[in-house]
Amino acid sequence: MSMSLAIVGRPNVGKSTLFNRLVGKRLAITDNFPGVTRDFRLEHVHVGGIDLKLIDTAGFNLGGSSRIDVDILRLTEGAVRLADAVLFLIDARQGVLPADREIGNLLRKMARPVVVVANKCEGSAGDAGTIEASELGFGYPVQISAERGDGMTELAAEIRAALRSGGDEFAVHEDQTESVSNPANRGDAGNFVRIAVVGRPNSGKSSLVNRIVGHERLLTGPTPGVTRDAISVSTTWNGMNVKIFDTAGMRKRAKVVDRLERLSVSDGLRAVRFAEIVILLLDAEIPLEVQDLHIADLAEREGRSIVVAANKWDKVKSERNRLRSLQSTLEDRLPGIGGTRVVPISALNGTGLDQLNSEVRKSLEIWNSRVSTGKLNRWLDQRISAHPPPAPQGRPLRLRYITQAKSRPPCFVIMCSHPSKLPVSYVRYLKNGLREEFGLQGTPIRIHLRSQGDKNPYA
Repeated sequence: MSMSLAIVGRPNVGKSTLFNRLVGKRLAITDNFPGVTRDFRLEHVHVGGIDLKLIDTAGFNLGGSSRIDVDILRLTEGAVRLADAVLFLIDARQGVLPADREIGNLLRKMARPVVVVANKCEGSAGDAGTIEASELGFGYPVQISAERGDGMTELAAEIRAALRSGGDEFAVHEDQTESVSNPANRGDAGNFVRIAVVGRPNSGKSSLVNRIVGHERLLTGPTPGVTRDAISVSTTWNGMNVKIFDTAGMRKRAKVVDRLERLSVSDGLRAVRFAEIVILLLDAEIPLEVQDLHIADLAEREGRSIVVAANKWDKVKSERNRLRSLQSTLEDRLPGIGGTRVVPISALNGTGLDQLNSEVRKSLEIWNSRVSTGKLNRWLDQRISAHPPPAPQGRPLRLRYITQAKSRPPCFVIMCSHPSKLPVSYVRYLKNGLREEFGLQGTPIRIHLRSQGDKNPYA
């Protein structure tokens, strides 16, 4: 049985740093600025011979009174209730503060096994704070340094003991030699379609993910910049197992001056690279801007299949004209993903999500498609006959044959004479022909030219 473990504490005690240490890679954004984490993040890890669902939370900022502070507190409490045990992190260098005592009282009411972890214990700097933390009533703290990795073996043993104290049964793998490790490529990566939701700030990305999941899993708000980490959520969407990455809004590079925003955008770009499908979410109330096209171009260069959705469609007055305008602009400005259809949706009331799901399925099928070599070469002969390649300096360029090297995205290799002399416009002509003939709408197409000389490839 897979157990859940939540990391909690007041802001800036090192929760995300410990999360990254246990996961084995830098997934959560870390910074000296307090309150970087907002949504809770869940990852599968292997600690002390136990398979765990590790939850990184925003922690408890009990003094906050703004709407976002209240929402963060609600999400953190929900994460603790999901967990079978809790790691209560304190900053041993600062000692136990009144906020730590309040959090301790709150955790006692939630009746979960608690392991107090004294972080930042490099050398003897945290000894006094560790002794002080033993007065919280959860036993003697485990001294660690999440930054350097000190104390991980002792922490794994305490986690194992805490989970056993909960009375639930779980599978323990005694043959594991490492106390803390990340299961490489373990879990559901092969069974889930990875989808990244990208777009400008305040376009409704978190609201869309919440609507697909079916509950308020991610923080939302009327102000831009609520989302910071690229949070992945696994769910079933109309019978399709998906892992959806909600990303931070991407503004123009010149406007991004804050270091934290740069980290958020970088995290979103990484989500695009790991995704199979990218949903570009537009704000239907705002005209299509250059930044939207830049984001789509980024996904195209990464070779990801793109589905374009226009959110807040319930507020559009002239629906037919608006849809025609969006479609025309995309066709003109993004020829690399020609044929992409704009799906009008409303994340607020859920309209258009079935159509969006159908487009995602279709896009995934196209992205994975393969075309036989025979069909490709018959098509190439027809294409050359209709429009022969140019003849620089009077010497005709010969396109001998074509084959598909791979899919995801579709990648084709054309053997020809003098590849460097074939104009880019003619390669674009071939790409458009492939898209039209074999139904490769909405996905990037790669064509690689290779020199074959005069050798007959069929000999």
